[in-house]
Amino acid sequence: MVYRIGDETIMILIKDDKLEHKIYQLRKELIQIAEKTGLNSPDTICYSQKLDQFITIYQKTSLLKKRKLKYVVREMNSVKN
Repeated sequence: MVYRIGDETIMILIKDDKLEHKIYQLRKELIQIAEKTGLNSPDTICYSQKLDQFITIYQKTSLLKKRKLKYVVREMNSVKN
């Protein structure tokens, strides 16, 4: 999958655990920046938006995996019957 985050175009070929780690790291950085510069600073807002985008990617990829799994289970059940 290819996603656009800000000026960057990134291809998501990473496992969920690495994506979760990236989200965790961004969340940590966001908290640190917010503590230093305030909740309404441009840096805080930028990091918050970037974090939101990674969370959305994670949710979309998780949803796709669930749908594929349901399809596979359905296909397996139809083969058994």
